[in-house]
Amino acid sequence: MKFYDRTEEIAELRRIQTLSANNHSRMTVVTGRRRIGKTSLIRRAFEDSTTVYLFVSRDNESVLVKRFTDEIRRVLDIFIPDEISSFRNLFTILMQAGKTQHFNLVIDEFQEFYYVNSAIFSHIQDVWDRYRHETFVNFVVCGSAYRMMNRIFEDKKEPLFGRRDALLKLNPFKIDTIKEILKDFKPDYSSEDLLALYTYTGGVPKYVELFMDDGVTDKDAMISYMIRDNSLFVSEGKNILIEEFGKDYGTYFSILGCISTGINTQAGIEAALGNISAGGFLKRLMEDYSLISKIRPFGSSEGSKNIRYEIADNFLRFWFKYIHKDRSIVEIGNWNLLRKIISDDYTTYTGDILERYFRQKMIESMNYRSIGNWWNPKNKENQCEIDIIAITADNKNVEIYEVKRNPERYKENVLKEKIDHLMIKHKELKKYSLSFGNLSMKDM
Repeated sequence: MKFYDRTEEIAELRRIQTLSANNHSRMTVVTGRRRIGKTSLIRRAFEDSTTVYLFVSRDNESVLVKRFTDEIRRVLDIFIPDEISSFRNLFTILMQAGKTQHFNLVIDEFQEFYYVNSAIFSHIQDVWDRYRHETFVNFVVCGSAYRMMNRIFEDKKEPLFGRRDALLKLNPFKIDTIKEILKDFKPDYSSEDLLALYTYTGGVPKYVELFMDDGVTDKDAMISYMIRDNSLFVSEGKNILIEEFGKDYGTYFSILGCISTGINTQAGIEAALGNISAGGFLKRLMEDYSLISKIRPFGSSEGSKNIRYEIADNFLRFWFKYIHKDRSIVEIGNWNLLRKIISDDYTTYTGDILERYFRQKMIESMNYRSIGNWWNPKNKENQCEIDIIAITADNKNVEIYEVKRNPERYKENVLKEKIDHLMIKHKELKKYSLSFGNLSMKDM
């Protein structure tokens, strides 16, 4: 698959590269979940310039340094003594080389130095502080472990705290890019094809690439491709997260599993898990791992307890909903049964995803100052919910939408009743010009 989008990120990386060449060395941190395309982005941005690319694996330090030495000699053609066995000494040589030549130094999976020799971070800090203002190195580090990368650069107790000059957090493809890719591979794609691709990949480049390169462009083909022997998708959730969570992964997985099935309040989660205290875990899932989002109804205060949680990543939401939940089926390899479960539930499941799709589409349009939803109990039996409430950028209009896959299921009178109830609770909305309606598959 060809390289798509990332124009803003490439421009920023090249801007920093120019600064490092014309002024002094810069340190840039690039983060993002696994499979998001960090390495591809960096290689693309620096494809026409001298780049030393080092990948950190969990090897003995001297073994790692020997491999790094071979790569540095190849790219920079500088002398490095054979007896060099510590990264501190190797990094010193690299920075000294930066006095007379400009180059990009990229260290991928930077957080893995923890498992090689945690003292390396102190060594980098010491050498960097001594040489950065008299050298011309564009130093880029990237990593995919949220918790560990945050700790390295955001914890005041860590040696590299305050050392980065820039941070790039790489996100999944935007909706327009997903559309562009799908059109390139299937010019006559349907809204159902688009929704399926968004549902199962969330715009994560590697997943999109796997589908497209194998000609997998419709819902049924995607399900069959994911749910089979030796599929990357079956083990992907566990592979991404188990290292992040460490020994507490079981509790985190249980919480994410609850949220994926609609148990999305703290009280509900705690009850489902045997009345454990989940507040700390939920906070870490949001702040340390960026895996869940906190949703408040429109107009509620920051301290409101009327809160729901949702998994932020579309693929992980799917993985916990079906693969993790039905792991007994996975273990015996009954792929036909699992595919049937997913297919039978597809319409219901993607109804919620469609709401997410439209909210994201509206956010990316930059035409709004706030976008959210609203719920409030009418009575004990009925829940009054509005899917999307959006205030336009000029602060003059409020747009209210019901999201229905099938527009024939939209009932204007029902939405009007909900809006009346909303206006009673939030009289400040009466100052806006109101428009309302339905968003369906045909609006994608």
